[in-house]
Amino acid sequence: MTFLKRIAFIFSAVALIGGLAATANASQPTAWGLGLQDAASPVMEQITSFNTLLHYIMAAVTLLVLFLMLYVMWRFSEKRNPVPSKTSHNTLIEIIWTAVPVIILVVIAIPSFKLLYAADSNPNTEMTIKAIGKQWYWSYEYPDQGDFTFDAYMKAEDELEPGEPRLLATDNAVVVPVNTKIRLLVAADDVIHSFALPAFGLKLDGVPGRINETWFEASKEGVYYGQCSEICGTGHSYMPIMIKAVSKEEFAKWVAFAKEEFAEVETDRSVELAQLN
Repeated sequence: MTFLKRIAFIFSAVALIGGLAATANASQPTAWGLGLQDAASPVMEQITSFNTLLHYIMAAVTLLVLFLMLYVMWRFSEKRNPVPSKTSHNTLIEIIWTAVPVIILVVIAIPSFKLLYAADSNPNTEMTIKAIGKQWYWSYEYPDQGDFTFDAYMKAEDELEPGEPRLLATDNAVVVPVNTKIRLLVAADDVIHSFALPAFGLKLDGVPGRINETWFEASKEGVYYGQCSEICGTGHSYMPIMIKAVSKEEFAKWVAFAKEEFAEVETDRSVELAQLN
């Protein structure tokens, strides 16, 4: 086996292993994983499709430019053209290299705008969850299920249960029902934080003094992990997000438990509504 064949074989093996690892568990990063985590929400499915479209466009442009460069080096080499051409303008070529990039940008812009609108907000949400970033943990409120709240801290390494990932598991999980459109409000108590969960296509900043809004819908049951994606201080690396998607029946049981287990929110709702409006 030649040296080049060995290099190609190694890269192929790494790509195959990485692809298998990426599909083995969609809820968290995996060693040697390639590409995006498997989509677990309608918005993330659109993000994945858009990402695939961009890769096809980039590959096509790269191959076209490579072909043109090789052709020019071959066709207009000194051996084939001992007397160089003095052509300085070509109207057709100038129209093509202006029109083609415009067409490519339009092809990219149309699905991009659709995705931005789809991910921004949804007027048909069925419940609301509020996530508040703090140094360095998250607090969650369920205003539609009894108005209770709880904090979620990262689990220490000696507290992890089998299968739970280091630096991503929390002592309390955000429990949501599957196939339910959920309005997510994100805020912060101290500095700017960012609520990010790749499998749902979520990434929204929490800014002190204001409330930002997005939405998500878990399309399948499972445990999904994310992290704060804004550099918020020395404990930035220790602000994981853990969302557990369950059936609607299991969610109803959990709500009954949570009402007794967790504290009731004691805030002025009129102030928050005023901020949203």
